[in-house]
Amino acid sequence: MQSTTGNFPAAATALEFLAFRLGQEEYGVDIQKVQELRRYEKVTCIANAPGHLKGVVNLRGIIVPIVDMRIKFNLGTPTYDQFTVVIILNIASRVMGMVVDSVSDVITLGPEQIRPAPEMGAALDTDYLTGLGTLEERMLILVDIDKLMSSDDMGLTSSTLQ
Repeated sequence: MQSTTGNFPAAATALEFLAFRLGQEEYGVDIQKVQELRRYEKVTCIANAPGHLKGVVNLRGIIVPIVDMRIKFNLGTPTYDQFTVVIILNIASRVMGMVVDSVSDVITLGPEQIRPAPEMGAALDTDYLTGLGTLEERMLILVDIDKLMSSDDMGLTSSTLQ
């Protein structure tokens, strides 16, 4: 029987994560979901969209919804500066963007470096967390970006944007 660590199979292969910051915390997303990194630019707002949905941009002919993760995670009022980055993601054959404070690097974690996400109870929805990655003094909050971006409260389900 194969054991698992978070939502990752315990395999001999290491996993790569794009590390990004939101406030004081560092997060990681599966590098295979990342299409490209872009600097933050003005978006076209959509009326009656949820607050975390900043709007849309035209990316080489594709209309891409842009989500501000600082707003989504209630981490205070976002500021947009030269370090602000939009991570363009490919999720379930859709292209989406998420605004983060900054991107640092790509981190390789072995299965022994990934711990399961703590249970937070019903008061806090942490279904989108896959675990906590540790690398020396760093701790990354590992996000299942598919689960997060396809959740009903994101307003990005296929029925919403058709």
